[in-house]
Amino acid sequence: MQNNILKPIAKIYTDFKDKFGIPRQSGRVPSLTGKIIFEPEFRDIEAIRGLETFNYIWLIFDFTLAHRDKFSPTVRPPRLGGNKRMGVFATCSPFRPNNIGLSCVKLEKIDGTELVVSGADLMDGTEIVDIK
Repeated sequence: MQNNILKPIAKIYTDFKDKFGIPRQSGRVPSLTGKIIFEPEFRDIEAIRGLETFNYIWLIFDFTLAHRDKFSPTVRPPRLGGNKRMGVFATCSPFRPNNIGLSCVKLEKIDGTELVVSGADLMDGTEIVDIK
């Protein structure tokens, strides 16, 4: 039987050392770049064979700093000034039941098993749990 806990396959390294200033959506600032470095277990050239044929990739990631013990059905999005509550599923808030994020980035180049992407909207060191 397989363990159902997601484990990181890689980390993305960006210029965002904390959450402030990160674009609210991927691709909003195309000049922002990031480097995806696979964990040793997944650092295999065969695992990314064919990826060079794609212009964009989806990153599925863990909002690591947003883990909470209790679920809240509403959040206060900063875009609305943080004053109006909205349903969590109607927002991109990191405070989600499973803390899973999804980001579409442009694949700029592949250097061995390292991926260089642009349009990144993830904090430095964010754990990637899958790439599609």
